[in-house]
Amino acid sequence: MATTTAHSPTIKPLTNGIVAADNSAHAPLIIPPPTTLPSTLGHYLARRLVQIGVSDIFSVPGDSNLVLLDYFVAEKGINLVGCCSELNAGYAADGYARRRGVGACAVSFSVGGLSLINAIAGAYSEDLPVICIVGGPNSNDYGSKRIIHHTIGLPDFGQELRCFQNLTCYQVIIDNLEDAQWQIDTAISKCLEESKPVYISICCNVVSIPHPSFSIQPLIPFSTNCLYMQTNQLSLEVAVAKAAQLLNSALKPVIVAGKKLRPAKAQDAFLELADTCGYAVAVMPSAKGLVSEDHAHFIGTYWGTISTAFCGETVEIADASIFVGASLDELETVAFTLTYKKNKAIMVETDRVVFPNGRTFVSILMKDFLRALAKRVKPNPTAYENYRRIYVPECSPPESDPSEALRVNVLFKHIQKMLSSQMSVISETGDSWFHCQKLKLPKSCGYEMQLLYASIGWSLGATLGYAQAAPQDRVILCVGDGSFQMTPQEVSTMIKLGQKNIIFLINNGGYTIEVELHDGPYNVIKNWDYTAIVNAMHNGDGNCWTTKVHTEEELVNAIEIAMGDRNDCLCFIEVIVHRDDTSKELLEFGNKLVACSTRPPRL
Repeated sequence: MATTTAHSPTIKPLTNGIVAADNSAHAPLIIPPPTTLPSTLGHYLARRLVQIGVSDIFSVPGDSNLVLLDYFVAEKGINLVGCCSELNAGYAADGYARRRGVGACAVSFSVGGLSLINAIAGAYSEDLPVICIVGGPNSNDYGSKRIIHHTIGLPDFGQELRCFQNLTCYQVIIDNLEDAQWQIDTAISKCLEESKPVYISICCNVVSIPHPSFSIQPLIPFSTNCLYMQTNQLSLEVAVAKAAQLLNSALKPVIVAGKKLRPAKAQDAFLELADTCGYAVAVMPSAKGLVSEDHAHFIGTYWGTISTAFCGETVEIADASIFVGASLDELETVAFTLTYKKNKAIMVETDRVVFPNGRTFVSILMKDFLRALAKRVKPNPTAYENYRRIYVPECSPPESDPSEALRVNVLFKHIQKMLSSQMSVISETGDSWFHCQKLKLPKSCGYEMQLLYASIGWSLGATLGYAQAAPQDRVILCVGDGSFQMTPQEVSTMIKLGQKNIIFLINNGGYTIEVELHDGPYNVIKNWDYTAIVNAMHNGDGNCWTTKVHTEEELVNAIEIAMGDRNDCLCFIEVIVHRDDTSKELLEFGNKLVACSTRPPRL
């Protein structure tokens, strides 16, 4: 039973080897007849996941998904990663999708799915294609009025499905084999088309039953280029002409990248335009890492009053700007306080272009618009030249005395020195956001954060998944003690997998970002012996090294060990800092958010 209608034409296998589309506008696809013995649903799903690039599935076993997990284990191209909780499995699939382009997780019905759902909400907010696979109840129990375990005591089992409807772009319950092959293919196609999570619930008693539709060779290609996703050429021509006129008549235009570059697959097209136009190039905070920071005209992060040095001024005095894939939500805009010239700004969205007067041109793919515009704009480096004239390099924090307590800005000074093209940085919700934005990323150095949904604890699971997707990289995680207490178990999974991440646990005794928003006793947390906890997870099995640092000298020594003798293992460095040691950007950010959230109600 599918709960949404697919946009792709229905593909149904026929016994003579012809696969026909039910939409007359599409020519029939001819494929050879089946060449193997009938396969099973579990085998088919596993093969399909491998085909789209999923080589790791993050899972938690439960009685309703055990047979399905057997098929994942048996599939040569899949590594089944057992996680400590469904929430963390979802976070891991999120991190994996950021690097690999698609992620997958597998959990049990209801208790597993509802535990997973918070992570999937975050993936939805970030436009990440994550395939949520749930082992469902026996198909005979649907409609039977029986009350079964892992439910809330009602004979209606639809609560989980209804919860996922607002957090995924497609949902399906597979309770028979006749439509199962099509339902699986439709769900995966939708996930890839819309770059959003999908929900696939598979009744536990249909997983291992053979059906001829699962044995067709070769596998039918996924349909991810539907007619509704094509650019309207007439609309494109008019929009490009109008944009070129506005930009070419400006004195100092700028171009700003947003996080929707990723789902639009428009990063290369953005760079083509940036190379051609010569404008100053900035990124919104969530887009850090999506545009190479060694680009000739890169000027930093545009984040209103907490932008990186001189970037905010350059963007806000520009007499024309083009924002590409920007998400202008509350946190991205510092509580809606950005002061760029909105009457001179072109907004390029995933499938449309919006001009300052409100006129909108739809059915235009972002990458098509950027490439067409690159052929029409005149080079104008004025904004970048002005930026270079006023730019003054930021000073490094002063050297610490040997016995002086470690400061957070000193920590990030040394993290900056660690970075290379074989590394990636993941920033947890909190003060790490602001310090990490100031890091200068070398070419090919990755960066990830979750700004809009801002679920504390996200980064540990995301680091697990990201590192699995990029085994050649060394991942640096910057996480506070409060966030770490949400999801610490997955460090044990990292050790089990032999990951070589470097985790900087910033221990300041509480929820520092909440302290700056509204302080109270609830922001003070019980202090843990964090290195002892990680050592307990290690338990002599695996490759892990931990240490605690209180001074700059101890930090430098720890980093040397992590990058040298302990280069091939997971390194956990607990950094002890003062409770009130924060960035000035967090203070400014907190003030703006408090002012926004404490507005009096309308009369």
